[in-house]
Amino acid sequence: MRRLAAALTAALLAVPAWGQEQAAQGNAAVLRALDKVNGHTMDAEVAIGASAEMFGLLVTVADCRYPAENPTGDAFAYLSVRDPGNGATHFQGWMIASSPALNALDHSRYDVWVMRCSSS
Repeated sequence: MRRLAAALTAALLAVPAWGQEQAAQGNAAVLRALDKVNGHTMDAEVAIGASAEMFGLLVTVADCRYPAENPTGDAFAYLSVRDPGNGATHFQGWMIASSPALNALDHSRYDVWVMRCSSS
């Protein structure tokens, strides 16, 4: 009985791997920033390995990927957001375009999120 339960558990754990999509590498990430105090937004296209200043925060894009079968689909990017004035890192990690709150920038005044990857 235990062997059957272990075999079923192993089979169920393998199921998500069948449904995973192949990811393609983008050349840049399109980001949007929001100043929560005055409601201003700004967009920036940041190349992989480059940085851009958005409302005084330095945003660095290390990687940007999207579903290979659906280039307009759900992008995810590895970002680093820091304050150039004091060097404090406010965010470092993967951010998903469709769910920016899943792993969000924690800043009292600004929000930054991924819109999509660019391959041009």
